Amino acid sequence: MVTHWVRFRGEDGAEGFGTWDGTAVTPHEGDLFGTATPSGPPVTGLTLLAPLRPVRFIGLWNNFFELAAKQGTAIPETPLWFLKSPGSIIGPGEPIRPPTGYTGKTLYEGELGLVIGQRVSGADEAEAEAAIFGLTCVNDVTALDILMADSSFPQWARAKSPDSFGPVGPCIATGLDWRELRVQVALNGRVRQDYPLADMILPPARIVSMISQEMTLEPGDLIACGTSVGALPMRPGMEVAVIIAGIGTLTNPFAPG
Repeated sequence: MVTHWVRFRGEDGAEGFGTWDGTAVTPHEGDLFGTATPSGPPVTGLTLLAPLRPVRFIGLWNNFFELAAKQGTAIPETPLWFLKSPGSIIGPGEPIRPPTGYTGKTLYEGELGLVIGQRVSGADEAEAEAAIFGLTCVNDVTALDILMADSSFPQWARAKSPDSFGPVGPCIATGLDWRELRVQVALNGRVRQDYPLADMILPPARIVSMISQEMTLEPGDLIACGTSVGALPMRPGMEVAVIIAGIGTLTNPFAPG
Protein backbone atom coordinates (compact mmCIF):
# COMPACT_ATOMS: atom_id res chain seq x y z
CA MET A 1 0.00 0.00 0.00
CA VAL A 2 1.24 3.47 -0.89
CA THR A 3 1.24 5.99 1.96
CA HIS A 4 1.96 9.71 1.58
CA TRP A 5 3.60 11.43 4.56
CA VAL A 6 3.69 15.22 4.89
CA ARG A 7 4.73 17.95 7.26
CA PHE A 8 2.26 20.79 7.70
CA ARG A 9 1.52 24.09 9.39
CA GLY A 10 -1.94 24.70 10.80
CA GLU A 11 -3.89 27.94 10.91
CA ASP A 12 -2.61 28.46 14.47
CA GLY A 13 1.00 28.27 13.24
CA ALA A 14 1.69 24.92 14.88
CA GLU A 15 3.60 22.39 12.82
CA GLY A 16 3.06 18.66 12.63
CA PHE A 17 3.19 15.60 10.41
CA GLY A 18 0.76 13.01 9.17
CA THR A 19 -0.61 11.07 6.23
CA TRP A 20 -2.13 12.87 3.24
CA ASP A 21 -4.78 11.66 0.81
CA GLY A 22 -4.30 14.54 -1.62
CA THR A 23 -6.89 16.69 0.11
CA ALA A 24 -6.87 16.14 3.86
CA VAL A 25 -4.15 15.31 6.37
CA THR A 26 -4.55 12.85 9.23
CA PRO A 27 -2.27 14.20 11.98
CA HIS A 28 0.06 11.75 13.71
CA GLU A 29 2.17 11.83 16.84
CA GLY A 30 5.41 10.10 17.65
CA ASP A 31 8.32 9.76 15.22
CA LEU A 32 7.86 9.76 11.45
CA PHE A 33 10.86 7.42 11.11
CA GLY A 34 10.00 5.38 14.18
CA THR A 35 6.59 4.79 15.70
CA ALA A 36 3.86 7.13 14.43
CA THR A 37 0.19 6.83 15.40
CA PRO A 38 -2.87 8.87 14.34
CA SER A 39 -3.68 11.67 16.77
CA GLY A 40 -6.89 13.10 15.33
CA PRO A 41 -9.38 13.15 12.46
CA PRO A 42 -8.47 14.29 8.93
CA VAL A 43 -7.97 18.06 8.59
CA THR A 44 -8.10 20.34 5.54
CA GLY A 45 -6.88 23.89 5.01
CA LEU A 46 -3.33 23.17 6.14
CA THR A 47 -0.14 24.53 4.54
CA LEU A 48 2.16 21.77 3.31
CA LEU A 49 5.81 22.24 4.26
CA ALA A 50 8.91 20.52 2.97
CA PRO A 51 8.30 16.95 4.17
CA LEU A 52 11.68 16.61 5.90
CA ARG A 53 14.55 18.57 7.41
CA PRO A 54 17.66 16.47 6.78
CA VAL A 55 21.04 16.82 8.41
CA ARG A 56 22.61 15.67 5.12
CA PHE A 57 21.37 16.62 1.64
CA ILE A 58 23.36 14.72 -0.98
CA GLY A 59 23.10 15.06 -4.75
CA LEU A 60 24.40 12.90 -7.59
CA TRP A 61 25.82 13.85 -10.98
CA ASN A 62 25.86 11.72 -14.16
CA ASN A 63 23.57 8.91 -13.03
CA PHE A 64 21.44 8.30 -16.15
CA PHE A 65 22.51 6.42 -19.25
CA GLU A 66 20.68 8.71 -21.71
CA LEU A 67 22.28 11.88 -20.35
CA ALA A 68 25.73 10.27 -20.17
CA ALA A 69 25.42 9.24 -23.82
CA LYS A 70 24.30 12.71 -24.85
CA GLN A 71 27.16 14.42 -22.99
CA GLY A 72 29.77 11.81 -23.88
CA THR A 73 30.68 11.16 -20.26
CA ALA A 74 31.96 7.88 -18.86
CA ILE A 75 29.61 5.54 -17.01
CA PRO A 76 30.48 5.89 -13.31
CA GLU A 77 31.07 2.84 -11.14
CA THR A 78 30.55 4.75 -7.90
CA PRO A 79 28.24 7.68 -7.02
CA LEU A 80 29.59 11.06 -8.15
CA TRP A 81 28.15 12.95 -5.23
CA PHE A 82 28.24 16.42 -3.74
CA LEU A 83 26.73 18.05 -0.67
CA LYS A 84 23.89 20.53 -0.99
CA SER A 85 23.07 22.70 2.01
CA PRO A 86 20.03 21.49 4.00
CA GLY A 87 19.30 25.20 4.44
CA SER A 88 18.45 25.40 0.73
CA ILE A 89 15.30 23.32 1.24
CA ILE A 90 11.89 24.87 0.67
CA GLY A 91 8.45 23.32 0.39
CA PRO A 92 5.63 23.36 -2.15
CA GLY A 93 4.60 26.81 -3.38
CA GLU A 94 7.58 28.66 -1.94
CA PRO A 95 9.51 30.86 -4.39
CA ILE A 96 12.94 30.00 -5.79
CA ARG A 97 15.10 33.12 -5.48
CA PRO A 98 18.71 33.38 -6.75
CA PRO A 99 21.29 35.12 -4.55
CA THR A 100 21.24 38.91 -4.49
CA GLY A 101 23.04 40.28 -7.53
CA TYR A 102 23.14 36.99 -9.40
CA THR A 103 21.85 37.42 -12.96
CA GLY A 104 23.27 34.29 -14.59
CA LYS A 105 21.52 31.12 -15.69
CA THR A 106 19.51 29.21 -13.08
CA LEU A 107 18.67 25.62 -14.01
CA TYR A 108 15.88 23.37 -12.82
CA GLU A 109 16.76 19.70 -12.39
CA GLY A 110 13.87 17.37 -11.63
CA GLU A 111 15.00 14.35 -9.60
CA LEU A 112 13.91 11.45 -7.44
CA GLY A 113 14.80 11.89 -3.77
CA LEU A 114 15.59 8.97 -1.45
CA VAL A 115 14.61 9.53 2.18
CA ILE A 116 16.65 7.57 4.71
CA GLY A 117 14.61 5.99 7.50
CA GLN A 118 17.22 4.43 9.75
CA ARG A 119 20.87 4.86 10.66
CA VAL A 120 23.04 3.18 8.04
CA SER A 121 26.82 2.81 7.90
CA GLY A 122 28.95 0.40 5.90
CA ALA A 123 25.81 -1.27 4.57
CA ASP A 124 25.48 -3.89 1.86
CA GLU A 125 22.76 -3.39 -0.75
CA ALA A 126 20.13 -5.38 1.12
CA GLU A 127 20.70 -3.37 4.29
CA ALA A 128 20.75 -0.14 2.29
CA GLU A 129 17.46 -0.94 0.58
CA ALA A 130 15.85 -1.63 3.96
CA ALA A 131 17.11 1.76 5.18
CA ILE A 132 15.25 3.71 2.46
CA PHE A 133 12.06 4.97 4.11
CA GLY A 134 10.43 6.47 1.04
CA LEU A 135 10.62 8.62 -2.08
CA THR A 136 10.04 12.30 -2.79
CA CYS A 137 10.34 14.89 -5.57
CA VAL A 138 13.40 17.15 -5.66
CA ASN A 139 14.26 20.17 -7.78
CA ASP A 140 18.06 20.40 -7.62
CA VAL A 141 18.24 24.07 -8.63
CA THR A 142 21.67 25.14 -9.89
CA ALA A 143 23.29 28.55 -10.48
CA LEU A 144 25.16 27.47 -13.61
CA ASP A 145 27.32 30.58 -13.91
CA ILE A 146 28.56 30.13 -10.34
CA LEU A 147 29.34 26.45 -10.89
CA MET A 148 31.85 27.21 -13.65
CA ALA A 149 32.92 30.73 -12.62
CA ASP A 150 36.45 29.54 -11.72
CA SER A 151 37.99 27.17 -14.27
CA SER A 152 40.34 25.77 -11.64
CA PHE A 153 37.61 24.82 -9.14
CA PRO A 154 34.05 23.84 -10.06
CA GLN A 155 31.92 25.19 -7.21
CA TRP A 156 29.29 22.49 -6.80
CA ALA A 157 28.21 23.27 -3.24
CA ARG A 158 28.09 27.03 -3.77
CA ALA A 159 26.15 26.75 -7.04
CA LYS A 160 23.57 24.41 -5.55
CA SER A 161 23.20 25.65 -1.98
CA PRO A 162 21.74 29.18 -2.02
CA ASP A 163 18.63 29.66 0.07
CA SER A 164 15.56 28.25 -1.76
CA PHE A 165 17.61 26.14 -4.23
CA GLY A 166 16.29 22.86 -2.79
CA PRO A 167 12.53 22.49 -3.34
CA VAL A 168 11.36 19.14 -1.91
CA GLY A 169 7.91 17.56 -1.64
CA PRO A 170 5.01 17.57 -1.64
CA CYS A 171 5.26 14.36 0.40
CA ILE A 172 7.32 11.28 1.15
CA ALA A 173 5.70 8.27 -0.52
CA THR A 174 6.21 4.78 0.87
CA GLY A 175 5.33 1.53 -0.86
CA LEU A 176 6.32 2.56 -4.40
CA ASP A 177 8.58 0.71 -6.85
CA TRP A 178 10.99 3.33 -8.22
CA ARG A 179 11.55 1.26 -11.40
CA GLU A 180 8.00 1.97 -12.55
CA LEU A 181 8.21 5.75 -12.14
CA ARG A 182 9.03 8.65 -14.48
CA VAL A 183 10.24 12.15 -13.65
CA GLN A 184 8.64 15.03 -15.48
CA VAL A 185 9.33 18.75 -15.18
CA ALA A 186 6.88 21.29 -16.58
CA LEU A 187 7.56 25.00 -17.06
CA ASN A 188 4.32 26.99 -17.09
CA GLY A 189 2.56 23.72 -17.88
CA ARG A 190 4.83 22.70 -20.76
CA VAL A 191 6.72 19.45 -20.10
CA ARG A 192 10.46 19.92 -20.64
CA GLN A 193 11.86 16.88 -18.83
CA ASP A 194 10.36 13.40 -19.08
CA TYR A 195 12.56 10.42 -18.32
CA PRO A 196 12.21 6.93 -16.79
CA LEU A 197 13.89 6.16 -13.49
CA ALA A 198 14.61 2.67 -14.83
CA ASP A 199 17.40 4.37 -16.88
CA MET A 200 19.34 5.06 -13.67
CA ILE A 201 22.99 3.91 -13.81
CA LEU A 202 23.38 3.28 -10.07
CA PRO A 203 20.08 2.17 -8.50
CA PRO A 204 18.91 3.48 -5.12
CA ALA A 205 20.10 0.58 -2.94
CA ARG A 206 23.58 0.71 -4.48
CA ILE A 207 23.74 4.49 -4.08
CA VAL A 208 22.88 4.28 -0.39
CA SER A 209 25.22 1.33 0.18
CA MET A 210 28.21 3.00 -1.47
CA ILE A 211 27.67 6.37 0.20
CA SER A 212 27.28 4.63 3.56
CA GLN A 213 30.79 3.20 3.15
CA GLU A 214 32.09 6.78 3.39
CA MET A 215 29.45 8.64 5.40
CA THR A 216 27.02 7.51 8.07
CA LEU A 217 23.45 8.35 7.08
CA GLU A 218 20.75 9.15 9.64
CA PRO A 219 16.94 9.04 9.59
CA GLY A 220 15.59 11.94 7.54
CA ASP A 221 18.69 12.39 5.39
CA LEU A 222 18.01 13.00 1.69
CA ILE A 223 19.78 11.77 -1.45
CA ALA A 224 18.81 13.21 -4.85
CA CYS A 225 19.48 10.56 -7.51
CA GLY A 226 20.60 12.93 -10.28
CA THR A 227 18.78 14.20 -13.35
CA SER A 228 18.59 13.23 -17.02
CA VAL A 229 18.11 15.09 -20.31
CA GLY A 230 16.10 18.28 -20.58
CA ALA A 231 17.43 20.40 -17.69
CA LEU A 232 17.35 24.02 -18.89
CA PRO A 233 17.46 27.57 -17.48
CA MET A 234 14.33 29.11 -15.99
CA ARG A 235 13.08 32.59 -16.80
CA PRO A 236 11.71 35.05 -14.22
CA GLY A 237 8.03 34.53 -13.53
CA MET A 238 7.97 30.91 -14.60
CA GLU A 239 6.29 28.22 -12.53
CA VAL A 240 8.29 25.00 -12.37
CA ALA A 241 6.63 21.71 -11.46
CA VAL A 242 8.41 18.41 -10.73
CA ILE A 243 5.96 15.57 -11.28
CA ILE A 244 6.39 11.93 -10.28
CA ALA A 245 3.16 9.96 -10.56
CA GLY A 246 2.56 8.15 -7.29
CA ILE A 247 4.41 10.80 -5.30
CA GLY A 248 2.77 13.98 -6.54
CA THR A 249 3.57 17.39 -8.00
CA LEU A 250 6.07 19.80 -6.46
CA THR A 251 5.38 23.30 -7.78
CA ASN A 252 7.42 26.44 -7.12
CA PRO A 253 7.56 29.87 -8.80
CA PHE A 254 10.90 31.22 -10.02
CA ALA A 255 10.98 34.76 -8.69
CA PRO A 256 14.37 36.51 -8.89
CA GLY A 257 14.58 39.57 -6.65
